[in-house]
Amino acid sequence: MTSPRTFVLVHGAWHGGWCWRRVADRLRREGHQVFTPTLTGVGERAHLIGCDISLATHIADVVNVITSEDLADVVLCGHSYGGFVISGVAEEAEVRVAAIVFLDAFVPHNGEAMADIASPTTRDAIAATVARGERTIAPISAAFFRVNDADRAWVDGRCTPHPIATMTERIALTGARERIAKKAYVRASGYPSGPFDATAARLKAQAGWQIHNLPCGHDAMVDMPEAVAEILVAMA
Repeated sequence: MTSPRTFVLVHGAWHGGWCWRRVADRLRREGHQVFTPTLTGVGERAHLIGCDISLATHIADVVNVITSEDLADVVLCGHSYGGFVISGVAEEAEVRVAAIVFLDAFVPHNGEAMADIASPTTRDAIAATVARGERTIAPISAAFFRVNDADRAWVDGRCTPHPIATMTERIALTGARERIAKKAYVRASGYPSGPFDATAARLKAQAGWQIHNLPCGHDAMVDMPEAVAEILVAMA
């Protein structure tokens, strides 16, 4: 039995803390402490949507959970767009993070924005949203992300528009992420993605990174929650 640890799980675009329910339930049954914050403007916080929500806002959402709860030795995990968020969190709360896990997620370089490195379909959607002057971008379907058939309606029914400025803001990184002792990238190979394949290959060639593969759709925490939980516990 693993001694109780602390996990902070960060969702991706259009989602909310709800998407971690199955993983969180598994971890809590084992006695772990789990936080699944919903970022400002989405999920149950969709009523807070506004043009001033930026990537910095979402980074602050998570940093504030970690600091206000006085968390230490955190296993920090981000899914998809959440990779940008946890990269920024590492910059501000590095000493509190023991391990960082990117779940089919972006692992940006300094100065990059999601609008620069997402898949062509997502980049086009971001560009079209910006061109129309809209402050939010509509959800992309669960089917596109290859979520399993049984859960597609559940995921689509809970996704909400996402603040577009979070996808166009460039992230400022100084290397804190790389200084974290334990680092892992989990590729959900059932979802075809050139950017994520390239990221997994890049990190595999770097010392200090563990690479995992899960044969499921992009929302691995929905499709294979047991496997995701096992990887997180192993990182702890």
